Amino acid sequence: MVRHVYAFTEGGRDMADLLGGKGANLAEMTRLGMPVPPGFTVTTEACRAFLATGAEPEGLSREISDHLTALEEAAGRTLGQPDDPLLLSVRSGARFSMPGMMETILDIGLNDESVLGLAKASGNERFAWDSYRRLVQMFGSTVMGVDSALFENIMARLREARGAVDDLGLDAADLAELVQAYKELIRQETGGYFPQSPAEQLRRAVLAVFESWNVERARLYRRREHIPDDLGTAVNVQTMVFGNLGPDSGSGVAFTRDPATGRSGLYGDYLPNAQGEDVVAGIRNTVPLDELGRLNPDAFARLRDHMHTLETHYRDLCDIEFTVERGRLWMLQTRIGKRTAEAAFSIAAELVDEGLITSDEGLARVGGDGLARLMFPRFDTSAVGDALAHGIPASPGAAVGAAVFDSAEAVRRAAAGEKVVLVRQETTPDDLPGMVAAQAVLTSRGGKTSHAAVVARGMGKVCVCGAEEIAVDPQKRRFTVGGTTVEEGTVVSVDGSEGAVYAGAAPLVDSAVMRYFETGEASAGLVEAVARAMRQADDVRRLGVRANADTPEDAARARRFGAEGIGLCRTEHMFLGDRRQLVEAMILARTDAERERALDALLPLQRQDFVGILDAMDGLPVTIRLLDPPLHEFLPDRTELAVRLAAAEAHGTPPDAHETELLEAVNRMHEENPMLGLRGVRLGLVAPGLVAMQVRAIAEAVVERRRAGGDPRAEIMVPLIDTVEELRIVREEVERVLADVSRESGVTVECPVGTMIELPRAALTAGRIAEEAQFFSFGTNDLTQTTWGFSRDDVEAAFFSAYLDKGIFKVSPFETIDRDGVGRLVRIAVAEGRAARPDLKIGVCGEHGGDPESVHFFHAAGLDYVSCSPFRVPVARLEAGRAALQGTEASDSR
Repeated sequence: MVRHVYAFTEGGRDMADLLGGKGANLAEMTRLGMPVPPGFTVTTEACRAFLATGAEPEGLSREISDHLTALEEAAGRTLGQPDDPLLLSVRSGARFSMPGMMETILDIGLNDESVLGLAKASGNERFAWDSYRRLVQMFGSTVMGVDSALFENIMARLREARGAVDDLGLDAADLAELVQAYKELIRQETGGYFPQSPAEQLRRAVLAVFESWNVERARLYRRREHIPDDLGTAVNVQTMVFGNLGPDSGSGVAFTRDPATGRSGLYGDYLPNAQGEDVVAGIRNTVPLDELGRLNPDAFARLRDHMHTLETHYRDLCDIEFTVERGRLWMLQTRIGKRTAEAAFSIAAELVDEGLITSDEGLARVGGDGLARLMFPRFDTSAVGDALAHGIPASPGAAVGAAVFDSAEAVRRAAAGEKVVLVRQETTPDDLPGMVAAQAVLTSRGGKTSHAAVVARGMGKVCVCGAEEIAVDPQKRRFTVGGTTVEEGTVVSVDGSEGAVYAGAAPLVDSAVMRYFETGEASAGLVEAVARAMRQADDVRRLGVRANADTPEDAARARRFGAEGIGLCRTEHMFLGDRRQLVEAMILARTDAERERALDALLPLQRQDFVGILDAMDGLPVTIRLLDPPLHEFLPDRTELAVRLAAAEAHGTPPDAHETELLEAVNRMHEENPMLGLRGVRLGLVAPGLVAMQVRAIAEAVVERRRAGGDPRAEIMVPLIDTVEELRIVREEVERVLADVSRESGVTVECPVGTMIELPRAALTAGRIAEEAQFFSFGTNDLTQTTWGFSRDDVEAAFFSAYLDKGIFKVSPFETIDRDGVGRLVRIAVAEGRAARPDLKIGVCGEHGGDPESVHFFHAAGLDYVSCSPFRVPVARLEAGRAALQGTEASDSR
């Protein structure tokens, strides 16, 4: 029979798939001899079985009962015992951390009888009723489906009636009254009653945690973090310890290093006389962790020792939850802590220096997405006035947007293209859609361990928490600070690095990391940590990294950023601007002589373009793609031309002869679906002289650079091949022109000729195409379009958001390579191409070449290089290095 429950004494950190991250780490801390309240874990397998069938797995109730009996025997008390009850917490715990996304129910076992026993046993009547009201509130919302806001409204009305600032201002009688009001609310909203049976409370709480795996906020978080939907969550049942027993008790969250900057030291928040949920919810402002040292030196010293042990054991930043119960420290959870991109690089470098991890492991613990965020600009604080307010810098970066005061409004405005800042007193898991939509999150309560801070850091969102000067009024949709009122829609700037908020749009400056890539100069601190990671990546990576660049300026920038050549130079971009008239002349030519004159005028212009690019990339390969898009893209808009000519006719003005000729050409060349029409190699085969002109421009540019003492390495790429015959015909023309230029100049010009694999048929016949191609470059944008049957420009706005919401896509196939479909075509083409030509050079030049996850696929598929936009070159270099370290331990801080 399948086993569904494990005691904390039976597991370990290597069982995270089965016990979830929280359960595995509770077991690990127990194994290390730390003061962990006893408990047991219901496995992720049990959750998956329940979600698949809607029923408890066979034997689960018996296993839970057996483990509960063991807990009761060890404690000398029974669950819900009337005179001195054993109470339990029931918490979710998925394989990957999903902070606040699923459910927690505390104080299981309290009822109308046992609350009196708890009051007597603890000697604290207020504590007992406070614990009971928490259970009724959590159980009512989580298990019985009552809107949590209704409970909050009752609490708010009672506080107002008693003149209390927060819940600490309510006495035992008030809390007993609150319990009765909560129970009556449950009866009114559900028609049922809060269960008095502790066993029923436990059973229903476990199933509610299972069900919370599929609540909308959890599904949204998983989509955002690319966490699979089929993992399920474990459930951790643990003996309660209480931080709300008085001033000698409390709860806190601690980090072994600063999760925002990576600086060494103890960081965190402590809240006296509170349960752990109060800390992360941000409903009361915490005190710094160091304050625990003054309040309880012994507990603080023990906590510090345990933190050092955990960081050394896990060899990484640890995120720890703890409770102090009447002076005694209890460790409730640890996990590899979520961190900002800045902290990730800094921590990795420090751990390498401390000898806890190797350089390869340090590289595995940083990522391209984080590097990209570090390259974003920051505010120029010297150019702005005084800050409106200051808070805790919870997640760094700079963001500007219109202030909004609820999640729905953030989503609505963001969908309309507006940048927004979500402003809340504190966030809850229900705010996740708004946090995803917003550029930044600003709260008036909470600290670095509040829900807003943890989730924002995980998403790479700018966040400032605990800005106490700000009075947020969500009903009137505004906040006030000092004498200033900020209404909804007002633009504000949020500096997550300094914890400051400014009125208006603050100016931005480039980041220090961007300056490093521009200049190559690395100072100390973060920039040096990034530089070290880049050096390590370059040392270990197998994949080359090139850039997509069409101008000498872009080529030079790409080279500064570490590009090892150009994987895609798009010649069509050289036909824009003032040169359109020459292209028009070529299209409108009625005789061979007219066409040749137009091509002759274009040739020296293209030649000089190529000279500049080959100069910028001297000694490195430059892959030049022959003209790809349909020629009608270089002509005026069909409708605009027709309207202008019709208007002239309506006013009795003679039609413009040139515009009439242009309209005739546009009509002649019009296609219903031009992306699948006369473009790419097809255009070169039917437009006389076009291929020859471009190849001559390339060849003459090579000659000019050679004569100047350069080392030009041009490669000629033929786009949109469907069949080997197309490539053979074009290659013969290319070689003829290269021979002509070599003869005329006396300089031997040899340019490898290859092709783009961007159509399914080309991928499936790659073996034959490789007989004529010296290299392949996958054009994954078009390959994705033609494999899926999508027109990217149309479908992304039309239905991609719905596909993402419904889980059809985990991520857009234009953002990350579709491994099962497009990826399979890539693998087929690589295998068959190399079988026909073992020395075949293969790369990719779609923007997938700069996507971190896609880079790992291309490494595994055996490509030689990736090519991407210049600004993504550092990301591709880093990820190419990480891809070479498959199997190296990475930090799992999702």
